[in-house]
Amino acid sequence: MIGLLTDSNAQLPAELADRYGVEVVPLTVTVDGRDYLEGVDLDADAFYAHFTGDHRPQVSTSQPSPGRFVAAFDALVRRGAREILAVHLGSALSGTINSARVAAEASPVPVRIVDTGTASFGVGCCVWEAGEVLAGGASLEEAAGVAEAVARQVGTVFTVGALDLARAGGRLRQAGDEAPEGSGGGIPVLTMDGGQMSVVGHAADLASAADAMAAHVLAGGDALRVGLGIADAGAARLRHALEERLVGAGEVREVVRYRIGPSVGAHTGPGTAGAFYYPSG
Repeated sequence: MIGLLTDSNAQLPAELADRYGVEVVPLTVTVDGRDYLEGVDLDADAFYAHFTGDHRPQVSTSQPSPGRFVAAFDALVRRGAREILAVHLGSALSGTINSARVAAEASPVPVRIVDTGTASFGVGCCVWEAGEVLAGGASLEEAAGVAEAVARQVGTVFTVGALDLARAGGRLRQAGDEAPEGSGGGIPVLTMDGGQMSVVGHAADLASAADAMAAHVLAGGDALRVGLGIADAGAARLRHALEERLVGAGEVREVVRYRIGPSVGAHTGPGTAGAFYYPSG
């Protein structure tokens, strides 16, 4: 058996974690001076509840300790793993992978670590496809190669509910986050490359935002696996509209839903919705 592991920034929904038996190591999220483990004692709903009225909580994130990785590796070994594939948030964005490397030295079984170079459900996409090929009998190196290939191909498109958080966190490129001349303003439609957000267009309303986002996804190739994410209920209408445009499209192989949790929501805020996608097989 080859164990599969990731960190909580992957935003992996229970549907995929259960399907592939993925062990998830939580990041620490600090909200207004109090520490929480993402997905353990702070879920998405509890996190966004801190955004009340004009209040914007002070939020920071920190990598898991090597000890948390040691415990996760041991849990997989107890389940029968003789090798482990660990797929993580990019090293340029977090020290998470460094903790994994330290812990791997103490692992009783070999650990192959993949630095995806990406974040959020982009990491989840790498885990998704690695889980698929492992279920089909792939070797550790074959599955690692698949995860690395997805990391190079994965795309995303989204709208951010709190652009001020994106700017303050340095994740939104300075050029282009205002509407271009003659556009009449509207909803900024964003993409992300290497952890940096940039604007790809503006939409006049929710329907045109969903149209623009769906077009961006469907241009990503064939046999697409797609994850549709929302922060909170305020973004549900946009996700529903986007889902209507993608489910049943000839280019789309499978769609899953996920929540945009605290370690990502710290940079995007409530009201955010979007999609990650990659060509599978």
